[in-house]
Formats: sequence, C-alpha cells, structure tokens
Amino acid sequence: MPASSPTSRVALVTGASKGLGKAIAIALGRAGYRVAVNYRSDESGAQQTVAAITGNGGTARAFAADVTDPGAVRGLIAEVKQTWGPVEVLVNNATGPQPMKPVEEYTWQEYQDQLDFFVKAPVLLAQATLADMKAARWGRVIHIGSEVVNLGNANFSAYVAAKAAMLGLTRSWANEFGPWQITVNLVAPGWIPVERHADMAPEHFSAYSASVPLRRQGLPEDVAASVVYLAGDGANFVTGQCLSVNGGKTF
Repeated sequence: MPASSPTSRVALVTGASKGLGKAIAIALGRAGYRVAVNYRSDESGAQQTVAAITGNGGTARAFAADVTDPGAVRGLIAEVKQTWGPVEVLVNNATGPQPMKPVEEYTWQEYQDQLDFFVKAPVLLAQATLADMKAARWGRVIHIGSEVVNLGNANFSAYVAAKAAMLGLTRSWANEFGPWQITVNLVAPGWIPVERHADMAPEHFSAYSASVPLRRQGLPEDVAASVVYLAGDGANFVTGQCLSVNGGKTF
C-alpha cells in the first residue's frame, strides 16, 4: 500500500516556472499534492506558479536548481525532503533552447545540450530520489516526451534523438523499478503552444491544426491532466507506457 494518501504526497516538477511545467504543477496542486516548483533562473515565473497553487488552497514552494548539475540536484532533493519529506512523484519536464537546423549545421554541443536535459537530468533526479521510493515501495516517475519521436521531424535531429532516449529510459526503468511498485511512464504531447511560441506566424498554427484529427492544437491543461492521472492510484498498474496527448496525430 502507498505510504501516504494522494492529498499528502510530494511532487517535484522540473522547469515549472512557465509553459507545460507550470500547467502540470498547478494541476497537481489542485489535485492535492504538495508541489515543489523547480526553476533554474526565472524566479518570478516560479513564484507565479506557486501563487496560482496556494491561491487555490494548495501547497507549493519554489526551489531553484539547475537539474543538469549533479550537486544542484542533490541539494534540490535534500531541500525538498527537509521541507516536506521524500519526493514521491517526479515529473521530468525541464527543457532549454531547441535549435532547428540541418544536421550539417549542428555542433556536437547542441546535441549534448539536448541529452543533458532529457537524459542526464532524469538520471540525476532518479538517482537522488530512488532510495526513498524503494523504501516506501511506491513512487512515480513521469517523463515529458514529445510526438517528434514518432514523426521524426526534419532539421530537428538533436531534440528528436534526445526525446527518443528519454523513451528508452522509460521502458528500461519500468522493468528495473517495477519490483518496488515504482511506475515509470512518459507523456508525449503534440505541439502545445506556450509562451515561447507567442511570436510565431498564425499560418504555422493553422497548418499544424489541420494535420490533427481533432483539428485543433492541445492546451497545456490537456497534458497536465494526463500527468495527474499517471501520478495517482488509478494508474497503479500502468508502467513503461508512452501516452500520446496530441489529438490523434500519432498512434
């Protein structure tokens, strides 16, 4: 049985100062989780996420850390644990710039930057939280992936490759962590417009929407709802899965 009820579990959402991370953190807060809102540099945005949760009667606090740095990750998990107790739900959402260019123009560092966010950070965070999850014989690891792994977008190979590696982690860890009743799943959104897409031309949005069976783009809240499901007891027997949240664009 879980060591604690859903309304007292501790959830850490990385990169939660804006975009999908913000929506996920707010949804988890609404569901009753105590939410550690991680950010690297956007303290104002993180505090806005916290305010959105606490203003609705939830519990949240902002925690600064670069989740690609081993020492920062150890400090982050220790600080969350000192504040509320062990992290029970880990949501790997943090991301950085996502350059689009032909492969001839990429530097290796640009590939490495994507791997740092989508492989290195999840590994560091799992290593820092796994002992407590194993001791409780309950835990959730939820990766935020992307439909690009199925689509194979051209001129985007660094991001596509790193997100594909994240799916590999999901499947391997589901087998490895399963004996301790720790589930590992990945939510793969379609193109969900957030703040960084504000300056894009309208025709890009309409063209993408036309390619989606539901004929629209998703909302951050659509992704957040899937994360809340996977974090809860209703998903106790769901692990190693890729849940596509993209209106049917991939299957």
